[in-house]
Amino acid sequence: MIRLSYHVANHWVSSTAEETLNFLKHFVALFLLGLAATSVQAAASVHEYRLANGMKVLVKPDHRAPVVVAQVWYKVGSSYEWSGLTGVSHVLEHMMFNGTKKHGRGEFSRIIAEQGGRENAFTSRDYTAYFQQLEKSRLPISMELEADRMHNLVLDPKIFAKELKVVMEERRTRTDDQPRSLTYEQFYAAAFTNSGYHNPTIGWMNDLDTLNVDDLRAWYKEWYAPNNATLVVAGDVDPDDVYAMAKRYYGDVPKGKAINFKPRQESEQHGERRIVVAAPAKLPFILMGYKVPVLATAKDEKEVYALDVLTGVLDGGNSARFARDLIRGRQLAASAGASYSMYARINDLLILQGIPANGHTIQEMEAALRGHVERLKTELVDEKELQRIKAQVIAAKVYEKDSVFYQAMSLGILESVGLGWQKQDEYVDKIKAVTAEQVREVARKYLIDDHLTVATLKPLPIDPNKAPVMPLPERH
Repeated sequence: MIRLSYHVANHWVSSTAEETLNFLKHFVALFLLGLAATSVQAAASVHEYRLANGMKVLVKPDHRAPVVVAQVWYKVGSSYEWSGLTGVSHVLEHMMFNGTKKHGRGEFSRIIAEQGGRENAFTSRDYTAYFQQLEKSRLPISMELEADRMHNLVLDPKIFAKELKVVMEERRTRTDDQPRSLTYEQFYAAAFTNSGYHNPTIGWMNDLDTLNVDDLRAWYKEWYAPNNATLVVAGDVDPDDVYAMAKRYYGDVPKGKAINFKPRQESEQHGERRIVVAAPAKLPFILMGYKVPVLATAKDEKEVYALDVLTGVLDGGNSARFARDLIRGRQLAASAGASYSMYARINDLLILQGIPANGHTIQEMEAALRGHVERLKTELVDEKELQRIKAQVIAAKVYEKDSVFYQAMSLGILESVGLGWQKQDEYVDKIKAVTAEQVREVARKYLIDDHLTVATLKPLPIDPNKAPVMPLPERH
């Protein structure tokens, strides 16, 4: 299934919600398979515009409630950074809330709150986005504020020093003191050697130690320009009115220089990689990641949709193989999952993970995960199982349309990774076309040891005198 990894939602459906939906999905599966493509297409009335300064504007009307979501997406994130400068995109995101020449520190958030709205931002590997949710008549306020900080940001050294300490503490509480998060970080660093996905979004602590305000000024000047940004507006709006408003507020923002960014292609992996992360923890944990293509890089898109279905076969709800066999059946795993982000900007990983149940070892957990991989390579997925997985995938896609925020978000993601928003309309038909043979072939081609990285968390004793650290929610 599709998993997005943002800094504020680091690596998505609660088990309770999933269980509630499963009963319903069982009965509506055939209906959804027949009608979902039509439903998604009918809901896809996206209007695209381009300002003279190069800024793209996407508008998705949804008149069910008098609300609007406005998002500005910049094509820059941690995968654009290099060694010595990691974390700069995320620190700049923090500084974007600390004042411009026109609006003082904290004024942006105060104004949005006074208008009854909410706002925040997130940094990911592939993009940085800022958003506001407001009553529809307040959209001009959002645009005025966002356009202002696109080119008038004040980067005060004293404020920067304070904000940098906030980020460093955030890193300590969210990663360094969280054994599974730490394992994820080390896992990606081992899996990717020269890809931008080697570095964590929050940055390495040593790089944060040496980061300075001039680094942020250069980064802001390089990447924060209308020709490197997309404005997405969804909600109870008229598209032409939004376009006119965008021209009014963003039209005079100066166009940035052409960006000369050299892509970093991950070197070929020649053999299995293994790491052990030893950290105070209650339970062991295993991650297995296979290098796989994504939509933006694949030579054959059919393989990407087959990998998405394959992920669903393993971890597509309570009736999927991991839950049915490893958790409920053999009771070998306390938890087990699979994830794959087909909308990444560059080649990524298909990840299997698990925590062994009491009385079982991490070696047993790995053997069980590998057993399911081998089964995918040797046996065709049963047609009934395949149709159930497709129905779940499609149902989830249809249910996403209930969220105006997610409608906007999906457009921003696709634009920011270079696929184009139109790609969303292909998803249902492409998933429906996946065959059992294609699932088996991608398993044989990509789920191989030569492209595998394995990370295990080795629990160390927990200091009884040290209070447990709970990661704090990010606030600006």
